[in-house]
Amino acid sequence: MTAALLELTGVTKRFPGVVANDGVTFAVGPKEIHALLGENGAGKSTLVKMIYGVMRPDEGAMRFAGAAYAPSKPSDARDRGVGMVFQHFSLFEGLTVSENIALGISPELAKGGLDARIREVSASYGLKIDPDRCVGTLSVGERQRVEIVSCLLQGPRLLIMDEPTSVLTPQEIEVLFATLRRLVSEGCSILYISHKLEEIRALCHKATILRGGKVVGSCDPAQESARGLAEMMIGMTLTPPQREPVALGPVRLSVKGLSLESAEPFGVDLDGIDLEVRAGEIVGIAGVAGNGQVELMEALIGEHRVASGAIGIDGAAVGAEGPTARRARGMCFVPEERLGHGAAPDMSLWENAVLTARARKGLVRGGLVDIGKAAAFAQEVVAQFDVRTAGIGRAARSLSGGNLQKYVMGREILQTPSVLVVSQPTWGVDAGAAATIHKALLALAKAGAAVVVISQDLDELFAISSRIAVIAGGKLTPAEPVETLTVEAIGLSMGGTGPGGGAQAEAAHA
Repeated sequence: MTAALLELTGVTKRFPGVVANDGVTFAVGPKEIHALLGENGAGKSTLVKMIYGVMRPDEGAMRFAGAAYAPSKPSDARDRGVGMVFQHFSLFEGLTVSENIALGISPELAKGGLDARIREVSASYGLKIDPDRCVGTLSVGERQRVEIVSCLLQGPRLLIMDEPTSVLTPQEIEVLFATLRRLVSEGCSILYISHKLEEIRALCHKATILRGGKVVGSCDPAQESARGLAEMMIGMTLTPPQREPVALGPVRLSVKGLSLESAEPFGVDLDGIDLEVRAGEIVGIAGVAGNGQVELMEALIGEHRVASGAIGIDGAAVGAEGPTARRARGMCFVPEERLGHGAAPDMSLWENAVLTARARKGLVRGGLVDIGKAAAFAQEVVAQFDVRTAGIGRAARSLSGGNLQKYVMGREILQTPSVLVVSQPTWGVDAGAAATIHKALLALAKAGAAVVVISQDLDELFAISSRIAVIAGGKLTPAEPVETLTVEAIGLSMGGTGPGGGAQAEAAHA
């Protein structure tokens, strides 16, 4: 057998109150795309951080290319030929592509001729980027290219990718997969983390499954169904949600002629947004990040008042009202940024429940917090949405990203709002948690709520939405029934090239 490129033997990492990785043993072969699968809190992020030198294991050993491997910092990993593209990019928007790349590579590589090498590598791998462009003017797909090219310039032998397709159109995903397959043909190995199981089946040669910090199995993903992979991850039978026909009620959320100038230097201005959502329906809004989703969300929930156009909740004009007033009218919402926007990082889970549910759940009386009721509500959220935590007294920042997402979603859904606006509802959660969230959204709509889901996950939108609109360059296409749409057509509109897709995101930045 060919010797493994990366070997982990008995790797263990402990944190107060939890064992994140428990005796993990697996290997990545040469020229192999190896998936690392697991539900939220399974230990994937901790494991790859140890491989990349961000953390050190408490026990166990790692070997790379046959030699002992124990990086104490990322630069040690890069020196050995390990590169990593994180889910959340670490780029400075005010600097050029070339300046950003220079900050992320060794001083020797950053010396003269860097711009020419960026052009050469990006052209060679079909990842077109201009080294002189300011990062703040790039689409999210282009920013990911910057991160990948930065790794390629270092000639990696192992490339770690964490949720690389979560912000890409279907067309951009095809380009990425072609690039990864070419890298493998040239001798690179890839350790790939994703919750998109059909992608795992199409791309990866082997998968290692983690559950509760332990390795519970391995397989050839191409020989398994997506549902089978999900059930390996969660250790139980998975029942996917079913969207049933629902009799629609009156318009509960209306948006007419909404135009809004972005408050951010590299934001996108909204241009004449029209939208109606009726009781009983879920309207999905697709789009590549950076095309006005943040601005639309802020306008809908009242963080930015409407200067041009109108927003109505159950017939009442709310364009001049803030978030608290809109909550009083029955609106709840989940912003994209869960830590810091959806939840206060250093406050406990029960305190975070009070922040948004105090009125609808009666958690404050006479100006005083009813701690018992707040704790009971927080515990209800934890139980119904399977939030893995040491207790409701733990700070929000102590939860893994996926578990915090489940908590924030559950906190809003269990308030039974009449209008719910959510952005990226299942971002970073495993298949079982995604199914739970989808079922809850469908049940809420069936009970008479109007639901808006802003998401870059087209599979998600097609699974739960009655109608789908596309936002591109700050413009919104008319919402159309899902039965009349295809993933390919939506993908083209997301990129700004399909019918009604509007301008490219770059034009909006110009």
